[in-house]
Amino acid sequence: MRSLGTLAGAATPEVAPVFEADTDVEVETPWRVILYDDDIHTFEEVILQLMKATGCTAEQGQLHALTVDATGKDCVYQGDFFDCFRVQGVLREIQLVTEIEG
Repeated sequence: MRSLGTLAGAATPEVAPVFEADTDVEVETPWRVILYDDDIHTFEEVILQLMKATGCTAEQGQLHALTVDATGKDCVYQGDFFDCFRVQGVLREIQLVTEIEG
């Protein structure tokens, strides 16, 4: 076999430059877990589950529960998607109504 360089009259192929994607860019959009009001759970149940799911204090859990009761919903956690998914799973253990927004 002959090498490509020795072919008579062989044209050099055009090669388009390759640009690498910047993979170090972080997405600035935080994900949020939204807790919705219901008429099933007591304040104590919600507060304890919030503490379990998010690691918040009883006082913070109580503020979230009061906000949910007064307005119908509250953002109870903010972070990356996988952490929000974990928090949502813990809240749903007792059938709290949640949603992840991003």
